[in-house]
Amino acid sequence: MGVSLTPKGRHSYLNLIQQGDSGMITFSKQQLKIPQLQRPVYLVTAGQSKFDRAIPDKRTEELCIDAFTMAARLLDISPAELKRYIHSCYYGHFADHFGDQLLGEAVIHDRLGLDPLGNVGVKTGGATGGSTLWEGLKAVASGYSDCVLVMGWERMDEVPTDEGNFLISCAADKDWESPLGHIYTGYYAVMAQRYWQIFGKSEDSFRRTLAEISVKHHGYARFNPFAQSPMKITVDDVLNSPIVAYPLRALDCCLMSVGAACAILCDEDTATQLTKNSKNKPLRIYVAAGSHTLRPADRLDMDIPLLPNETADQYKDLGERFPGGDRYPGFTGFLAARIAAYYGYGMAGITDPTKDLDLVELHDAFTISDVQTYEDIGIRPYGYGREYVESGDCYHTNPHTGEPGKLPSNLSGGLIGCMHSVGATGIMQTFEVATHIWNRWEEFHGDEKIWQKFNREKPADWTNLQVKDAKRGMAISHAGVGSHVTSTILMDPDHLIK
Repeated sequence: MGVSLTPKGRHSYLNLIQQGDSGMITFSKQQLKIPQLQRPVYLVTAGQSKFDRAIPDKRTEELCIDAFTMAARLLDISPAELKRYIHSCYYGHFADHFGDQLLGEAVIHDRLGLDPLGNVGVKTGGATGGSTLWEGLKAVASGYSDCVLVMGWERMDEVPTDEGNFLISCAADKDWESPLGHIYTGYYAVMAQRYWQIFGKSEDSFRRTLAEISVKHHGYARFNPFAQSPMKITVDDVLNSPIVAYPLRALDCCLMSVGAACAILCDEDTATQLTKNSKNKPLRIYVAAGSHTLRPADRLDMDIPLLPNETADQYKDLGERFPGGDRYPGFTGFLAARIAAYYGYGMAGITDPTKDLDLVELHDAFTISDVQTYEDIGIRPYGYGREYVESGDCYHTNPHTGEPGKLPSNLSGGLIGCMHSVGATGIMQTFEVATHIWNRWEEFHGDEKIWQKFNREKPADWTNLQVKDAKRGMAISHAGVGSHVTSTILMDPDHLIK
């Protein structure tokens, strides 16, 4: 049921494919090659705007300027000084429909005063932010540019929520998916039902575990001044919220947001220059990507591609332990996420994400997709994603032991509690991971001035969620029903694995 993607296993897999069903997905040696960067790439700074359901008092370009200004401030230089280093620009903006503005990247580029530098727009649905980082990374790694701007945004407040959901769902396959309902919650509801039946064994306790994720993410958003939906809620609040598409309820779903986020990526020499007078340390960055068909029902069966911390024996009796679970990826897994993790782990030298990483920011578009991703990226084996929540490992502080969580996730509040301003989301996640590695999370989330600037009240029980001694982290950016996924890994350069 499982097959190694390591060089030795790669050949045996190719032989298996040649001897087996020709309808299976096949990989060549060239396709499974771990990507090689021509030179190291560093993230030196990042910034973001306020996120909210609506921000009527600011234009989109002003939100992008807010994010860029913050990025410059983190380096203790002016925006004008920072612009002098930038050589090319990469812009992420998913849904032109919302603002009636095609080629929005040209507008933002102009307003930032970066003409006549080259720029390009990137669109990969919910993964747009991560894909934009991927493009920026390749520009620096190849030597084309020594310093690039990666900027993402979304304007989702110019249409009602129901129309917004319709427009977003246009990223589905209009021939085969859209007739089932023009809303992504409907597509994920089918996955949730299938996963709950197979791996959750139709137990009520599994549904409560999904609700715990929402409670956790809305709760962490309470300590984030940038976040859109801070809420102190209970599992019962989630289970009693309105049904959107059974079994998913309103509080199981991500937000629709307005806002912007950016990052600056550089080669080593430029990174050293830009950070010499700041608190920021250049962070090594690796970005990898995977994809899969938009049509989950048509995804071909295949053996589970194994990550470095897995063995084939783990899955040989998966169908016996979980009847129906032996179809992979089926409706329960995302091959794109697994491939993005495979490439990313290979690039960064990660052999076990639960031991090599200190925190993660995952794409919790829905509570069910959060659980699916735990398994896709190897935090838990397939079938056991719920244990990551139930063990307390995913919390900043384990609620069962009072000790630090083994691998905290979505301390920003994620897409459920903080934001899903689509083009900005993957960049926001990366910014959040960076603040922990820089040991600056408290500075940006606890500063009373930031809360006041956004006209938000800092809670009396505000808690510092800084992950102590964080050295490495990862962000997963995910599109649609798993059509595009990127993994972005950040590391303190003094704590590289390879």
